[in-house]
Amino acid sequence: MKLSTLASLNAARAERRAVVLVTDVATGEERLVDAVAAAADPLAGPIAEQLRKGKSAMVEDGGRRFFLTVHVPPVKLVMVGAVHISQALAPLGAMLGYDPVIVDPRTAFATPERFPGMRVLAEWPDAALPGLGVDRYTAFVALTHDPKIDDGALEHALARDCCYVGALGSRKPHARRVERLRENGVPDAAFARIRAPIGLDIGAVSPAEIAVSIIAEITAARRLESGEKRARAAA
Repeated sequence: MKLSTLASLNAARAERRAVVLVTDVATGEERLVDAVAAAADPLAGPIAEQLRKGKSAMVEDGGRRFFLTVHVPPVKLVMVGAVHISQALAPLGAMLGYDPVIVDPRTAFATPERFPGMRVLAEWPDAALPGLGVDRYTAFVALTHDPKIDDGALEHALARDCCYVGALGSRKPHARRVERLRENGVPDAAFARIRAPIGLDIGAVSPAEIAVSIIAEITAARRLESGEKRARAAA
């Protein structure tokens, strides 16, 4: 790899930008393609496919072989609510390679003892979230059932194009949530991005089962083509 390419790759990593290193197998010619600009690349289709999968691969185009080395930032799993569901969800996320963090201003719940080995911020979301760098590589989950905690956090997530936004609550509480967010200026188009009721419909009852349904829905949203439609079709 050229030093200039390595420098650009390191800069992309530092800025949490997804990039793909395209290498011509026969000639060794290389180029670094930013995900944002990938649609203009001659290999736009294969690059988009491998970015979606988050996996490197060999592809062929016009009789030439290219190796696509995918560099995607680790996905943050931000859980607002230090509740029983997040106690199960955090280690599940860590096992799957996510970077979990729990945010909850209620100091009786947001403790290291309840979340061993996890990053726990006993702060209000408006104080904690700006420092977390919430972005398109963030899966965001609101779990408290408390509008004072969840609503502002959801506004923050929706404004930052998170790859997944989910909120605990049945349809009626969610409808009331939507009305509150609308009154706060959240555009109607944003509401379709909130997965509520949260998680795939697997008949989950216990907090651990609900956590499984959530991590499955996050996976579907990230990995499947038209992930939202497929996830909802399974519900």
